[in-house]
Amino acid sequence: MSRSRLSAAGLALLLLTSTAPAALAQDGPGAAPPALPISLPPIPAVRDVAYPGVIRLDVDATNLSQHIFDVTETIPVAQTGPMTLFFPEWLPGNHGPVGPIAQPAGLEITANGQRVEWVRDTLHPFAFHIDVPAGATEIVARMQHLSPTAGAQGRITMTPEMLNIQWEKMLLYPAGHWSRNITLQPSVKLPTGWAFGTALEPETKDGDVQTFKPVNLEVLIDSPMFAGLHYRQIDLDPGGRSPVRANFVADRAASLEATDEQIQTLRNLVTQMDRLYGARHFDHYDFLIAMTDKLGGIGLEHHRSSENSVDPEFFTGWDTHLGDRDLLSHEMNHSWDGKWRRPADQYVPNFNTPLQNSLLWVYEGQTQYYGQVIAARSGLLTKQQAMDSLAMTAATYDTRVGREWRAMQDTTNDPIISQRQPKGWLSWQRDEDYYSEGQLIWLDVDTTIRERTNGRKSLDDFARAFYGIEDGSYDPKPYTFEDVVAALNGVGERLGDVPADAAGRARARRAAGRPGARRLAADLRRDAQRLSEDALQGAEAQRLHLFAGLPDGDSNNIRSVQWGSPAFKAGLAIGMEIVAVNGRAADADGIAEAITAAKDPATPVELIVKDGDQYRTIRFDYHDGLRYPRLERIEGTPDRLGDILTPRRR
Repeated sequence: MSRSRLSAAGLALLLLTSTAPAALAQDGPGAAPPALPISLPPIPAVRDVAYPGVIRLDVDATNLSQHIFDVTETIPVAQTGPMTLFFPEWLPGNHGPVGPIAQPAGLEITANGQRVEWVRDTLHPFAFHIDVPAGATEIVARMQHLSPTAGAQGRITMTPEMLNIQWEKMLLYPAGHWSRNITLQPSVKLPTGWAFGTALEPETKDGDVQTFKPVNLEVLIDSPMFAGLHYRQIDLDPGGRSPVRANFVADRAASLEATDEQIQTLRNLVTQMDRLYGARHFDHYDFLIAMTDKLGGIGLEHHRSSENSVDPEFFTGWDTHLGDRDLLSHEMNHSWDGKWRRPADQYVPNFNTPLQNSLLWVYEGQTQYYGQVIAARSGLLTKQQAMDSLAMTAATYDTRVGREWRAMQDTTNDPIISQRQPKGWLSWQRDEDYYSEGQLIWLDVDTTIRERTNGRKSLDDFARAFYGIEDGSYDPKPYTFEDVVAALNGVGERLGDVPADAAGRARARRAAGRPGARRLAADLRRDAQRLSEDALQGAEAQRLHLFAGLPDGDSNNIRSVQWGSPAFKAGLAIGMEIVAVNGRAADADGIAEAITAAKDPATPVELIVKDGDQYRTIRFDYHDGLRYPRLERIEGTPDRLGDILTPRRR
């Protein structure tokens, strides 16, 4: 009798596995696959039609101690029956399918006060299927966005002093519509006494709840918020044609203390951007800047704003903290290059349509170039600091042996292939080299134009012709590779084949394999065998082991090994720990001293390394000493790089 009683759980299991016997009976060559136990409706095709009504998105960001954002979203519906909601997957600026689908939790959907069941699509896990019940005019989705509480879980977006709201991580949106045709009105409840910066325009304020004007989904996701207890806003374009503001939040109030000279340098940045492009494609621009050791790091571009994390001593340690100096110029440059003008294969209808990255060597590479150039022109970097950075970049790619088998163009696929995860053998595998090798490509193009026109034309002329048009236009203007070539050709209509030659060089370089980086600039020479030992200081000097493949940074753990280097051939690998060098306990100074002593061909380098629970003694011959890249002028040539880095007066 007991066999006739079946629990609800048992019945569900039986139903879900009821196709198994049929599948087993058909096992063998040509057998049909088993039927899926659940039949899901298709995801609607994207149509360029307006979504009816305005979606209300309300975020409660007051649970600081547990790092939890509570989200309530009210979505109007025009009909009953099947409906698909998307969580954004392909994120602009991230260049890949990296939407943090694991962070939203507690999803509950209701209509007319009754629970509506949802089912995740098994082939497209960012899609949720529901059935809208009869009589419903709206559905309400409630969930929590769980900020990581430790760095190992992901990027921390909430601390006791500040937070970062990125709307794409806190909403669902109706499938079947272009993003620009879906209108939302967001509101945020912040902790009492906090202030915020965002490109969104405030509408009303009720206590701690700030409501913003309605915008379409594309603009909303492109308009994040920084908010904090310690906040300061600085006007970077007083009396200018449109507001440009720096919105700072900090771990502590003292970090916000800026000198007049530092503020002027930030204002110079805006001035030099204007002089480069001559047009603005924003009605206002907001730098969002977190001065923090606690909030997760970020550098992300948007059309009317940018998200930037800098050292807490960005102002108070101005002379020694150089690592963040070109971040602001890089991200602001993207307002022109990447956001207003964006690659055509990045211009997709919604945030669940795959992006293609074939032109990232323009989008990011040219921005990497102008990011450092504008940093130098504005005073964020000195001319020497900019040249030292460029020397390190040239040295890196002169020794990036992965260029032997993998073209730079292929690295534009890395955000999709590896989703920006660290790689073990970086020098051989390559990783998003379209940034810095792309920078060298555009240096090559710039110097080529300058050289062959005797300084009459430069890449600045291309920038103004390509990005500085249609002043005041905000709608995206996509471009193709052919558009880039045409604009380069158009820079010098009466200058023969100079721009065409520059375009051809850009085309060749993006697909190139192993050409030496020293050939990328017509007026520069970097002798890899005779590098000055006092050319670089501070953070740059920590990379002095690049060529030998020994540890970089302030740890004895090996974090990188140059593929094919003496260290590689001796058997060193990432993750090993150097315990001793030449019979003495290892530290950074001791390793440097051993490498210097080994310039004598009779003196080897001897290491004791710990590999897991095993110890090994490794001897290898490396006699080139410490190597610090620098740039050297070629005698008798114009100072083209000096001119590139000089502030523009008009």
